[in-house]
Amino acid sequence: MSVIWTLIVGGIIGWLAGLITGRDIPGGIIGNIIAGFIGSWLGGLILGSWGPVIGGFAIIPAIIGSVVLVLIVSFILRKMSQNKNHGRHAK
Repeated sequence: MSVIWTLIVGGIIGWLAGLITGRDIPGGIIGNIIAGFIGSWLGGLILGSWGPVIGGFAIIPAIIGSVVLVLIVSFILRKMSQNKNHGRHAK
């Protein structure tokens, strides 16, 4: 049951990061869970583990880390899309 709880909390953290940034996370629910897990790891590296802990996640650093992750991923995807579109016009 703890694995399910961890997946749910990770998904909620990723979903909140998408809401805060106003950007969609690719991959739907799975993308939210991945963003929550990677974002919580990133937040822990940057800010440490403080504040309330739910489902194994220090919530505040996890949300901040997930927001940073979503911004980075959306920036990279936007640049890749721009480069792809520029390549079509060059032919």
